[in-house]
Amino acid sequence: MTSVQQTSTKDDILTYLLRQGEATAHDLAEHLEVSAQAIRRHLKDLEAETLIEHRAVQEGMGRPNYLYHLSAKGRDRLPAKYDEFAISLLDTLAEAVGQDQMGDILRKQWERKALEYRARVGTGSVADRIARLVKIRKDEGYMAEWCEVNPDDPLGQPGLSYVITEYNCAISHIAESFPSVCGHELEMFQVALADCTVERTHWLVEGEHRCGYLVRQRG
Repeated sequence: MTSVQQTSTKDDILTYLLRQGEATAHDLAEHLEVSAQAIRRHLKDLEAETLIEHRAVQEGMGRPNYLYHLSAKGRDRLPAKYDEFAISLLDTLAEAVGQDQMGDILRKQWERKALEYRARVGTGSVADRIARLVKIRKDEGYMAEWCEVNPDDPLGQPGLSYVITEYNCAISHIAESFPSVCGHELEMFQVALADCTVERTHWLVEGEHRCGYLVRQRG
C-alpha cells in the first residue's frame, strides 16, 4: 500500500511541476498536503531517477532555497492527452477509407515529413546535418543523442560513421494502434540524409530499450 501511495505522490509532484513550472519543497508539501520530510524524500528519489532538476536561489543571508522543475525525461514520462485525440482521429479515418488506403495516407505523411527534415537539416558535413536532425527530434519530444564511431575503419580516421540513439518514442501510443508509423522512421532518416546509408541497429518495437541507427556517408 505504501509503494502505491509513494508512486501516486511522485506522479502528483511531476504533474504539479508540469503545471507550475517550478516549485519549492514547501510549496509541494502544502499543495499535496504531505509532510515536508516526505516530500523531500520523494524529491531526492525523483532527482536520482533524473525526472526532475533543481536550481538554488539565494534569498537574504540564510541558506539558499531550492526550486524544482521537470527534466526532459520527466516531461516525457507524463501522458500527452493529445495522443488520445490523434488515435481517435486515425481510427475514424481508417474506418472511413479502409486499412489499405490508410497505409497509403500514413506513407505520404512520412514522405512529406522526410522532405521537411531534409530541408531543415540543410547542407554541410554529415556530422553537422546529423546534429541538426537530432535537435529536430529533441524538439519533437524524443530523447535523442548522436555520437561518432569508427567500427570498420582500420586507420582510425574520424568522421566515417555515426550512431543516432533515441531512448523513447514520442508517438508510442499512436504506434501501438498504427505500427507502420514507427517502421517508416528508418525511411525518413534515409531521405533526410540522402548521401548516406542508414541502418537500424536497435528497435524499441522489438523490446529493446532504445532505437538506434548507424549512419555512413557513401563513397
